[in-house]
Amino acid sequence: MADEHGHGAQQPQAKDNLIPGVKHVIAVSSGKGGVGKSTVAANLACALAVAGAKVGLLDADLYGPNIPMMMGSTTGPEQKDGKIVPVENHGVKLISMAFLVPEEAPLVWRGPMVHQYLQAFFRDVLWGELEYLLIDLPPGTGDVQLSLSQMVPLAGAITVTTPQEVALYDVRKGMAMFQKVNVPLLGIVENMSYFVCSHCHERTEIFSHGGGERAAAKVGVPFLGRIPIDPAIRDGGDTGHPIVVADPASPQAQAFRDIAQKLMDQLKGSGNSGSSIDSLLKKIKQPFSTN
Repeated sequence: MADEHGHGAQQPQAKDNLIPGVKHVIAVSSGKGGVGKSTVAANLACALAVAGAKVGLLDADLYGPNIPMMMGSTTGPEQKDGKIVPVENHGVKLISMAFLVPEEAPLVWRGPMVHQYLQAFFRDVLWGELEYLLIDLPPGTGDVQLSLSQMVPLAGAITVTTPQEVALYDVRKGMAMFQKVNVPLLGIVENMSYFVCSHCHERTEIFSHGGGERAAAKVGVPFLGRIPIDPAIRDGGDTGHPIVVADPASPQAQAFRDIAQKLMDQLKGSGNSGSSIDSLLKKIKQPFSTN
């Protein structure tokens, strides 16, 4: 317990010391699961890399880490001088809990453990010089979101939604959470926005129309764009070849590149760091803790 002068109290870690070489940290969030947030994060990271930027992608969805599969990365990271060297694929540096635990192993962790491992993914990873570090968050408003806002200076958050009202309801709650912790809102991406038949080319708006744009207008943030629902996008995630790199000339890839360009334009001119793998694995192999 701290005395009246604060002696003995744990001092908060300075945000700018964890990842000094990273210029812009962007949180990719969603109010609910199932809206394709990780697909959007992976493709945006690739789009930024294709544009010539130095990019990292941190999979902060500790309970359901899918980024390594979506990015085609099956080999885990190495270590150098007691630090973790992120895996690199499609021009993007990656780190994920999926590299460190067996695929079938559940993580049964409460806030303090979540905070500890998330901090390690900043402090103990050799991210190097990056223009953008995208963070794929778990859905909702939980421990990871709160810890992230306390650890590093965020350039902002983007929120992924689908057009229907039930998804938009959760989006508004998620964006309100970021506002409460003083994280800038960079905008909304509407995923699974429409379907274009490959035979008759008719466009069908399966999940309604215009919801993401209306939500952006209501909250007063930019609407970043629409991503169609398309088998090629799904296939890219399943095979580890995001559509942006698998078929860069496609309209689907262009939609992601357009959103990436809007993010770069927003952040232009604005600026904002490790336990080793052995240490992390030693902790993870301990009996699952609820502390």
